[in-house]
Amino acid sequence: MSKINKAKSFKKSKAGTYLSIGTTLFGAVSVAKQLKTARYEHDRLQLVDAVVSAAAIATGIALLVRELRRISNEGDLDVLAD
Repeated sequence: MSKINKAKSFKKSKAGTYLSIGTTLFGAVSVAKQLKTARYEHDRLQLVDAVVSAAAIATGIALLVRELRRISNEGDLDVLAD
């Protein structure tokens, strides 16, 4: 199996999905700092940017959780098929 195929299969695995959730949550720390700074400086444009970034992070996490559930459900079906 090529390195690219291995990377693609890892991305679709449970471990890869957990890793993606972790890195996405790590990005949330940056957005929280941005929100705090924007509120402190009363910068509405920076605040809007932070809110949009937070929404993108929340959506990304929701998609990853859905993928994790799909992976878990496929595993349950495989066990029943044997």
